[in-house]
Formats: sequence, structure tokens, C-alpha cells
Amino acid sequence: MNVGNMFVIDSKIDRLIRQAIGEKRLLHFFYAGKTRLVEPHDYGVQNGKVRLLSYQVGGESNTGKLPAWRWIDVDRMSEIHVEEQRFKGSRGPDSTQHHKWDELYARVT
Repeated sequence: MNVGNMFVIDSKIDRLIRQAIGEKRLLHFFYAGKTRLVEPHDYGVQNGKVRLLSYQVGGESNTGKLPAWRWIDVDRMSEIHVEEQRFKGSRGPDSTQHHKWDELYARVT
């Protein structure tokens, strides 16, 4: 939600995303009618929306192609769980092609 120039995200969702990025743990959630299992990489405001750049490794996909990079609008995520399973972190040269952010909250190292 955008209130003036401030972006308001549910504090529990914000905390879970930051935890998953900081601990390099997979996130499991419901989004666009599908369950998703992702490596969360970048989290912040891009083009006026709070978004998550993630690498989807499991769950369901609208395109059917997995694994794949996905943009997630955070305000559309629900039933979010931080999984015990960890991932290695940055995906090397492919993941260094980060997009321009209005404000970056967290990035996996």
C-alpha cells in the first residue's frame, strides 16, 4: 500500500522476507492462484511497488517453466512460510544483473 511517499507492508510479511533473505532460506507462499517455493534475492521498492525478485525453484508456475526468475508484488503474497531449507546465496553473474530499485530493503549476499 502506498500512503503518500511511504510504502506500508504488513510487518509480519516484511519480517519473514527479511529473515529469509538474511538466513538464505527458501520462502513458500501463495501468489496469483499458485503455490510458490522461491529463493528470495532482492526486496524493495521498484517503480513505485514493493517487490521481491526471486528465483522460483518449486511449486506451481503460470508459464510451466521452472526454475526461473520471478518478480513478486509483495502485497499479493499470502500464507508465507520461511522454510528450513537453505540456498547458497547469489546465483553468480546471472544474479548480478540486478534491476534499478527506488529503495532496496534487503539483498542476498
